[in-house]
Amino acid sequence: MDLQVLRSFQAVAEGTTVTDAAAEAGITQPALSRALNRLDEEVGAALFQRVGRGLRLTPAGQVFKEYADSILDSYDRGLRAVAEVVDPDAGVVSLAFLHTLGTWLVPRLVTGFRESSPQVRFELHQAGEIGLAQHLLDSTADLIITSKDPGHPLITWRRILVEPLWLAVPTRHRMAQRRRVRLAEVAEEPFIVLKPGYGLRNVTETLCHQAGFSPLVGFEGEEVETLRGLVAAGLGVSLIPASSRATAPEAGPDLPVRYLQMTDVHAARDIGIAWLASRSLPPAPRRFMEHALKATAGPREPGALR
Repeated sequence: MDLQVLRSFQAVAEGTTVTDAAAEAGITQPALSRALNRLDEEVGAALFQRVGRGLRLTPAGQVFKEYADSILDSYDRGLRAVAEVVDPDAGVVSLAFLHTLGTWLVPRLVTGFRESSPQVRFELHQAGEIGLAQHLLDSTADLIITSKDPGHPLITWRRILVEPLWLAVPTRHRMAQRRRVRLAEVAEEPFIVLKPGYGLRNVTETLCHQAGFSPLVGFEGEEVETLRGLVAAGLGVSLIPASSRATAPEAGPDLPVRYLQMTDVHAARDIGIAWLASRSLPPAPRRFMEHALKATAGPREPGALR
């Protein structure tokens, strides 16, 4: 058994064909098949079963994969740690973040960090709220920037700022010419919201309940841009993060969407950074985490980074 065989086993277990896994490993398909058979013999159980024209893990294979993933993750992290000891100014930061934060917060944090650590390389991943914690648990990211505490016992989360939310209404809405409203004033109107499980959906429902009503859900989406597009089409109202506004609410009557401040609820969402509590961060991700905590403070409007 060697690391390359484990990597090929991992690839096939995750859906790669034996032919493609062999090409990635730089060997022939028969050679990889023989290596996987030897792995079965060493483990003492069949790890794959053929289903149709593909391979799927057996129950024994599912158990073994958890340990193989851990071995490969530890080895790769060891390589990174040694590389950063040899060259402490270099390193890699694997960062996953919400789509809406990719337009302002993440670019500014990365730019500010690279002023002092220009040789550090970033691996960036965008995901919805649901997938961010999984990036940490699957070891595909060192850090995540998300809008709420994942609430997982293995994950440590720290708030870095509080982002205001606005009530988005169509330009022809009866309140479109106003600057401030009470959220309760739209209690009877359809709300355009993210699907259940997204942080912004939970915040929207909580704020509506604080205003004395349950939101009437008209449409559900998976992206804030979708919410804004449906508002612009006149299909309802929505709570939109301040960073997602196309323009300021006072920019003029020709905007497809108007953004109004709410006076009867504290309309905001937390933005935080998180990492696995059980795993030591390599030097570069740790420095970036410390930079993010220092460069932001809440509550403040998007863009007001130190």
